Amino acid sequence: MFRLTAAAGFVCAVVLVINTTRRAGFLPENALTHAIAPLAPLAGLFAITGCYLLIARTAGRLGLIGFTLNAAGLAGAFAVEYTLHFVFPGLDRATIATLVSGGTGRAFLVTSVLLLVGVLTFAAAAIRSRALPAGAVALFAAGMVPGSLRNVVPEPLYLLGLVVAAAGVAWLAVRLWTAEPSREHGLATAR
Repeated sequence: MFRLTAAAGFVCAVVLVINTTRRAGFLPENALTHAIAPLAPLAGLFAITGCYLLIARTAGRLGLIGFTLNAAGLAGAFAVEYTLHFVFPGLDRATIATLVSGGTGRAFLVTSVLLLVGVLTFAAAAIRSRALPAGAVALFAAGMVPGSLRNVVPEPLYLLGLVVAAAGVAWLAVRLWTAEPSREHGLATAR
């Protein structure tokens, strides 16, 4: 289980970097780069699940609350990315503007706030648990603050945040890859 979630973490980190380089103009905007963009939050959802399983015994209620909020925020971010890359390109600008100024825009905002609160709560619980590297958690949280505030912060800060978050996620994935569930957490191992 931990290796599977670690692999998801590595995918998340790579796709975050690809998304950043695409948005910065270093990679082309094409069907492939748009098709993989929503994979970052989706893979991140699996990775954060592995992280939670690793800290669950020592993270207490704060960990469960942080995981739940973070997971909901990532699920929402997947929906936002899917909408941006697969729905909005087929609509005219006036329709997009109407959607963003109405309920869709409010849903995007709620998703951003939910993700931000979830990341910070989960990070606090993860650092307190001492089961994950504090530096990895700090990079993840520091990067996800501007990463979750996509429409509020300047584009360069948003992109830098994604790269910092990718570094944190990759480091967390290394920790997940090396986890020994039966010894560390009393979880049954399937062999």
